[in-house]
Amino acid sequence: MKPVLFAAAVLAAASALSGCATLSESKSVTTARAAMNAEIQAEPPGDYYIARRYYKTDYKFWGYVRKPRQPWTTAKLVMLNENQKLAPDRDQGTLGIDNGYEYKLTGSFSGATIYEPASNGFYPEFVLKSYTLRNVDPAPIFTPQGPALDPNRRVIVSPY
Repeated sequence: MKPVLFAAAVLAAASALSGCATLSESKSVTTARAAMNAEIQAEPPGDYYIARRYYKTDYKFWGYVRKPRQPWTTAKLVMLNENQKLAPDRDQGTLGIDNGYEYKLTGSFSGATIYEPASNGFYPEFVLKSYTLRNVDPAPIFTPQGPALDPNRRVIVSPY
């Protein structure tokens, strides 16, 4: 086989294999999202919220909060009022240790909007009464997942 044809064949094989990995990754994300959506639809109604911790070193918001049976696209990025109960990571004494974790929260939105200077944004206040850890490795709600969950990246991503 001529060197040029051999190089072209190797390049084509590498492209095909990398395409398979991409398809496989895409398929697993699609499968995880479908499972997550089924799990959301199976949540019992009630007076609680589902939350995903979204820790960023430079920002003071806490994470995304949604009502049960509602998709993550309806979640609100919140400032947490800890007057009644400390946030899970603060309760453990290490800020951000729970980045990406999913919780069941009880509490309520106070109706207040809080200014967060580092992001120059306004966020609803959620008054935390209690929490229960649901999952330390839940299905992804951000795309791309990597930069969204990197605590040192100054990027704010909304759930899909």
